[in-house]
Amino acid sequence: GGESTRPGAEAVSEADEIARVVPVIRALAEDGHCVSIDTRHASVMEAAIEAGAAIINDVTGLEGDEWSMEVAVASGRPVMLMHMQGEPGTMQENPQYDCAVLDVYDYLLDRIESCERAGIARDRICVDPGIGFGKSLSHNLELLSRLAIFHGLGCPVLLGTSRKSFIGKIDPAASPKERLGGSIASAVNGWRHGVQMIRVHDVHDTVQSISVATATSMV
Repeated sequence: GGESTRPGAEAVSEADEIARVVPVIRALAEDGHCVSIDTRHASVMEAAIEAGAAIINDVTGLEGDEWSMEVAVASGRPVMLMHMQGEPGTMQENPQYDCAVLDVYDYLLDRIESCERAGIARDRICVDPGIGFGKSLSHNLELLSRLAIFHGLGCPVLLGTSRKSFIGKIDPAASPKERLGGSIASAVNGWRHGVQMIRVHDVHDTVQSISVATATSMV
């Protein structure tokens, strides 16, 4: 991704975003790696796909740009649809839900059905409940405690909790780089709920933790 979508982040021009990601994608793809482009802009998706990106990951669920759906359909690439209430610059100011779990579920179901109508088969779609994107601590904890419900959407589930601010709200003394314990705990929780993909910063430590959790659950 060439544009930060952390809470309070400022937007980046599409030209700058393309300039940042295309050389990296091209180099990684040419070296045989599977690359996912994280963007909410159709022009960046197109440039990234041309450079070799294999997956489209959009924090706006292909709603942030009027051409995103068309680009995703034409690309034939798998898509990751995330839930976000609002936009990165202001999403944490006062998020509101009737029921966070059901509201997020309904949104993702609507986006899946929109993709299917446009020509993206469900087996090309992954969903992400969007922990920390327009959600308070209580909303995040509600989602994390009920992740298994999202399997009802019939798509793989992606979870991203690594180093996020909800961990810092539970442990205010922990800077982002001091949130390894909370990141691993939330990743193992996701694994126990059956999520198929977990996005992390600390790969080795997370893999080791899930390997131990898997081994002990089989005894």
